[in-house]
Amino acid sequence: MNRIITLTVNPAVDKSTTVNGIVPDNKLRCGTPVYEPGGGGINVSRVIQELGGTSLCMYLSGGPTGIHLQEQLTDLQIDQQIIPISGWVRENLAVTDTKNNAQYRFGMPGPIVQKTEWQRTLKQLDTVLEEDDFLVASGSLCPGMPLDFFAQVAKITTKNKAKYILDTSGEALIKGAKEGVYLLKPNLGELATLCGIEAITYTELEAVAKHFLKNNTCKVLVISMGPKGAMVVANDMAFHIKSPVVLQKSTIGAGDSMVAGMVLALSKNKSIKEMGIYGVACGTAATMTEGSQLCKKNDVDELNSWILENS
Repeated sequence: MNRIITLTVNPAVDKSTTVNGIVPDNKLRCGTPVYEPGGGGINVSRVIQELGGTSLCMYLSGGPTGIHLQEQLTDLQIDQQIIPISGWVRENLAVTDTKNNAQYRFGMPGPIVQKTEWQRTLKQLDTVLEEDDFLVASGSLCPGMPLDFFAQVAKITTKNKAKYILDTSGEALIKGAKEGVYLLKPNLGELATLCGIEAITYTELEAVAKHFLKNNTCKVLVISMGPKGAMVVANDMAFHIKSPVVLQKSTIGAGDSMVAGMVLALSKNKSIKEMGIYGVACGTAATMTEGSQLCKKNDVDELNSWILENS
């Protein structure tokens, strides 16, 4: 099995709680908070661990919240490589209103990262990556980091002959994708942005995706469509994977769970179709858990079997 490395430059300690009715100007009595390690790549490593795989989890960390994050990942027995920074790891907050079952998610921007710190990250990555490794760079950039940071990561990945999976958004995604990746997992809006168009309808999706692959250094496109599943486009193949209907409790971590399932399948030399199906199963399973919990292996196995039987 090929090695998997995850990179999270803006990790978080995710805090989730409940409240019986959200109203302004009142003191709201919350339930006991749950703290979990978060941030794109860290979530990917957590899911890989849950699914029985292993990964090296690289992330930037500083402050008391950084120590808390490290302790959480140690408890989960996830292999870590920390790039120290002076700023404190951010805390995110998710509050579920039990009166109407609505979830409110508050995401913080993260600490300012100095030039020497993000440059150190690139150097450390260059020493870690080996040929045929899978590198998953997932999540947002911290303030102070250049918008072409993930593009610089792409150059290092290419140099070391590793496979680069990028999952971010905005200008960072555009610049990173332009430099070259192995796999991208955009949603419809992100794919439209990558292609320089306003919007994409489902009937246009396959043609637009194939045009993108033809004109960019990217081997596989997996376009996520939420409860409608995903479209997988690679080489001359294109197929839609339907997502099973489940009782959704939270959408937090669904995208990261999907990426984790796909990269784990690829590391086991599964086919592109098997990869896509397993990814959709993981993403769907994540919506079945509460708060900031990610997918559970038993749910993934059941959903994966259902999709395979109905494909």
